Amino acid sequence: MAFDLEAMKLAVVDAIEDIKGFDITVMDVRKLTSMTNYMIVASANSSRQAKSIADNVREKLKDKGFAIRGTEGEKDGEWVLVDLDDIIVHIMIPTTRAYYNLEQLWGEAEGRRGHIKAAPSI
Repeated sequence: MAFDLEAMKLAVVDAIEDIKGFDITVMDVRKLTSMTNYMIVASANSSRQAKSIADNVREKLKDKGFAIRGTEGEKDGEWVLVDLDDIIVHIMIPTTRAYYNLEQLWGEAEGRRGHIKAAPSI
C-alpha cells in the first residue's frame, strides 16, 4: 500500500503541474485524522484553471487505475476538492487559499514538490 500511496501522491502532483498549478503542498495527516492519509493543496490563477486542474487530476489518476470518490466545488471553482479516498486534493484560487489557510489548520506540511520522496524501486 505504501508504494501505491507514493505513486498516487506523485501522480497528483504531476497532474497539477501539467495544468500549471502552483504552490503545491503535500501534508501527511495520518496522525491527525482517519478520513484520509494525505491532503494536497495547490493554487490556481483562476476558477477556470482550478476546474481544469481538477479535471486533469481525475483523468490522470483514473488512467493509472486509482478510484475517484468524488469532486466538490466545480460550480464556483474558487475551491475545488477531489476526493481520492487516500488523498484529498484541494485546488484553490490564492485569495480563497489565504482565507482558509489549510496548511496552518492541519499543521506542518510534509514538504513541497522538491521534498516529495520518490517511490522505492522494487
